[in-house]
Amino acid sequence: MELFFRKIGEGKPLVVLHGVFGSSDNLYTVSKNIADLGYAVYTLDARNHGQSPWSDVFDYDVMAADLNDFLNQHDIQNPVILGHSMGGKTVMNFAAKYDNFEKIIVVDIAPRFYPTHHNHILAGLAAIKLDELKSRKDADDIFSQYVSDFGERQFILKNLYRTDDNKFAWRINIPVISKEIYKIGEEITFDRISQKPAMIMRGSDSGYVKEDDFEQFKQSFPNAELVTIEGANHWVHALKPAEFVSNVVRFIKA
Repeated sequence: MELFFRKIGEGKPLVVLHGVFGSSDNLYTVSKNIADLGYAVYTLDARNHGQSPWSDVFDYDVMAADLNDFLNQHDIQNPVILGHSMGGKTVMNFAAKYDNFEKIIVVDIAPRFYPTHHNHILAGLAAIKLDELKSRKDADDIFSQYVSDFGERQFILKNLYRTDDNKFAWRINIPVISKEIYKIGEEITFDRISQKPAMIMRGSDSGYVKEDDFEQFKQSFPNAELVTIEGANHWVHALKPAEFVSNVVRFIKA
């Protein structure tokens, strides 16, 4: 599968992966800020997201394989690889199976199992009937009955777009994501120890990554560090972009 991507800047390669329901747009601002400091930043759309192809197969093994194929297709050697949430688990699974990376950065996610907690989102998406929509406001009015947080709604509704014939369509494969959503929370297991540098970055107000989670991660990545961004929740890059960029660049340079 050939993933859609955007490349910003020139220099040492950094590959960036987004979370579930997201796209390469989500981390574009921080990626551009990093690229401006002298890096080639590749932001990818995962399968079934953004402008990448859709598939009935959707799990961390195939997403890690997609990442490996992308690196091979574009002859990218030993990049730093960063992933947020679902993207972070993809990065961990990639690092458990492949060697083509210099360092990894995992943003606000741990290797452990997470129970499914997206049912309200999926119910809201199912309630939006595309053939009946007159405007994006109509979609937001419907979606707000299921997702109360304005920022969360806007994040997900960015996937709604108008086609060339002025109809509405989704950039996410809702049927497959709905069917396989439990796999997004699956535990990532490591059958080997990697001495390559790794970092987990978490938001102080998130709760996704606990001290025990980091200790588990460090058993497989002894040269790992934990960075906590004060005042940030799960969306570390959106709430604290300056701190996010400075820590990523510091880690890359170390």
